[in-house]
Amino acid sequence: MNLLAAFVVLLAGAANLWVLLQVVAALRQTHEQMRRARTLQLLTAFAPGIAAAADDPRALLAWQPLAVSSRSMFPDEFNILDRVLGGTFPFSQAQIEQAHSRWTADWLAWEQAHDNQYKLRAARAAAALAESGGAALHRAEADAVEREKLERYQARYSEYVKVAKGLQALIGPSR
Repeated sequence: MNLLAAFVVLLAGAANLWVLLQVVAALRQTHEQMRRARTLQLLTAFAPGIAAAADDPRALLAWQPLAVSSRSMFPDEFNILDRVLGGTFPFSQAQIEQAHSRWTADWLAWEQAHDNQYKLRAARAAAALAESGGAALHRAEADAVEREKLERYQARYSEYVKVAKGLQALIGPSR
C-alpha cells in the first residue's frame, strides 16, 4: 500500500507540474501577444506624425519628444520596430537633420521670393510717387509697402528662428 500511495503522490505531482507548465506556456503566449499588440499600436500611433513630418519639418517639434518618451516606456517594442523597419522608429537622426536642412532651404526660398515681391511693389510705389510729384497719398503708400515688407519679414523670421532652434535641439549639440 505504501508503494501505491507513493505512486499516487508522484502521479499527482506530475499532473500538477504538467498543469503548471501549461500555465507558464499560456502566460508566455499571452505576454508575446500583448507585446505584438503594443508594437502595432505604436506603429499606428506614430503613422500620422511620420506623414506630418514628411510634409512639414515643424511637425517633428511635436512628435519627436513624444517618440522619445514612448521609447523609454516601451523599449522592447521600439527595438522590434527599429529592427523590422531598418532604422530608428519613428524618426532617425538623419531624418531630423534633413528636416532642419529643408526648413532652412524653405526659409531661404521664402526670403528671396519675399524680397523680389516687395522690390516690385516698392518700385511701383516709388514710380507713382515720382509721377505724382511727391503727393502725400503716394508717399504714404510707399511707406506702407516698406512697413508691410518689414512686418512680414520679422514675423516669418521669428517663426523660422524658433523652429530652426527647436530642430537643432532635436539634433543635439556638436552637429
